[in-house]
Order: sequence, then C-alpha cells, then structure tokens
Amino acid sequence: MIETMKNRIEQIVEQACAADTNIFGYDIWTHHILPVIQNAKQLAPRFDADPEIVELAALLHDYASIKDEALYADHHVHGPIEAEKLLKRFGYPEEKREAVKDAIATHRASVTVEHRRAEGECLANADAMSHIEQVSSLLYLAYVHHGMGVDEGKTWVKAKLQRSWQKLREDVQDILRDTYEAALKIL
Repeated sequence: MIETMKNRIEQIVEQACAADTNIFGYDIWTHHILPVIQNAKQLAPRFDADPEIVELAALLHDYASIKDEALYADHHVHGPIEAEKLLKRFGYPEEKREAVKDAIATHRASVTVEHRRAEGECLANADAMSHIEQVSSLLYLAYVHHGMGVDEGKTWVKAKLQRSWQKLREDVQDILRDTYEAALKIL
C-alpha cells in the first residue's frame, strides 16, 4: 500500500515538474528532487529519522513552488498544505502526515527555524546537500530563471551554497567538504 501511494505521488510530482507552468523546468525533477530523495534516504539512519517520512517529505518539499510560481517565496509554508492534500487523499495516517508536513516546513536554509523532529533536520541536510552537489542547477536558476548577469549570478550562487553549507550538520559537512570547496573555488 505505501509503495503504491509513494509511486502515485512520485508520478504527480514528476508531472508537475514536466508541466509548462513549472517555472523551474523539468530539470528540477532530475537535478533537485531526485537527488534530495536519494540524500534523504542515505542520511535517515545517521539522523535516526523515519525513512518513510523522510522520503515522502523529500519528494514533496518543493512541490508547492513547482505547482504554482506564486507560492515560491513561501513554499515552506505552502508546501505542508499541498502535502496534506495529497497524503490525506491517499489515506496516509494523520500522525505521519504531520511529520511529513513538519519536515517540509523546516527545510529551507534561508529561513531560520528550529527542527522539532529528526526528519526535518534530515530533510534540511538532504536539501542542502543537493544544492552543493548540483551546482549546475543553481547556475541555471541564477542565469536562466532569474536572468542574472555573470557577477550577480556568481554572487547569488555562492551565497546559496554558503547558506546551504551552514545548514549542514558537522558530520554531513565532512562528507561534502571537498565538493563544497571545489564549488567555491570555481565561483
């Protein structure tokens, strides 16, 4: 049952990524959502987080902004609402829905929040990891989506990487140190 639900939600999110209305383009699926899911699954044991909750939260963490550009600025606020709608439709238990929603609400590096659950901290780290590992997607966001010039885009990407790095727990920083330093050196 849970695998069927995950597969169906995965299809819904991927279809939203493929929609013409998605301001990020389909690449957000391959270069952000899927890496965040993979990172979250890898990190779950390290954070003593529920792997099912973490995987669903990773799948849905940016869904609101993918679905509707107007929700981008506050997608950490709108994301839990969208997750509730989908998870409730599939009959996902309320207690687990709350854990998924909490993780989504606390995943952003640009918003200072306290992680109330291990799953939220795990997702925040998985999201930050993907930014550091997928610098090309940040460059696309800066130069294509935001239409920035070379210097402005470089400054924006560097700041995004630094915020992501600060969000990482020390043991996760150890995993990514070489990648992070290489990215900063290129910028």
